[in-house]
Amino acid sequence: MSHSEEHTDDPSVRVTIVLPCYNEEEHVVDEVKRICSAMDASGYGYELLAVDDASNDGTLARLRDVEHLFPHMRVVAFGHNGGAGTVRRIGSQRARGEYVVWTDADMSYPNERIPELVARLDASPEIDQVVGARTQEMGTHKLLRVPAKWMIRKIAERLTNTRIPDLNSGLRVFRRDVARPYLRLLPPGFSCVTTITLAFLSNQHRVEYVPIEYAKRAGTSKFHFVRDAYRYILQVLRMVMYFNPLKVLMPPALWLLGLGTVKFVYDQVQQPLYIPNNTVMILMTGLIFAAIALLADLIVRSREHP
Repeated sequence: MSHSEEHTDDPSVRVTIVLPCYNEEEHVVDEVKRICSAMDASGYGYELLAVDDASNDGTLARLRDVEHLFPHMRVVAFGHNGGAGTVRRIGSQRARGEYVVWTDADMSYPNERIPELVARLDASPEIDQVVGARTQEMGTHKLLRVPAKWMIRKIAERLTNTRIPDLNSGLRVFRRDVARPYLRLLPPGFSCVTTITLAFLSNQHRVEYVPIEYAKRAGTSKFHFVRDAYRYILQVLRMVMYFNPLKVLMPPALWLLGLGTVKFVYDQVQQPLYIPNNTVMILMTGLIFAAIALLADLIVRSREHP
């Protein structure tokens, strides 16, 4: 099956669970058991796409060994490492269920609660995505991660005008047809979960948050603080620019124009008919920002939205 292959509807499959697996050999089978046991008891028809992202340990072999024990699991092997975002994008494109679940294979998320999140979405037609909002931070570099994530989350809340309890939770369920147009926007790394949240919020799709416990991950974290924090911030700005550039560009434009106007009045009081170069520069920079903001907004509005 090629990576570009689209899904085919299957009435017996209502839920597709996309499980990225990269160097998780010691616990990946336990995670598969936990997910399948919960889904078997739920009554929902489902498929579990266990995607090995070119692991360099025995993850793929462990999945192949137990594949026959889990009739709802399909093992997909990538030829080269594409990142969690690539796994989730391709898995979602291949999904046969009307609901798509994203989670991780590192034992950190309470995957036994997946049926609860699916039921919440299934019972509420007005909701398009249900996110498991973590009640505590258990990752590495905790002293750095907590304030950094708080700052990024506040930026996203400001830009989307919504409250976001957890911007980058890896456990979520959404409607496949609603998400399909946004899948092409997903970056290859961890910030894909941020992207799908912002894509929904920026297009007025309702997102609900359910508090969940978050355990210390098994194995070694693939998170790199400086690199991934930078990518998160960049992705927040990129997504809001994609859907609503005025939110990003117009505030600094108005601030510069306001500052330039005040400076101009002050200059005229101090020395009438004389305009210093720095006043002209501030006003021109503000006008350039405003022009770019309006041009970007025009492009967004004239574009056929996904």
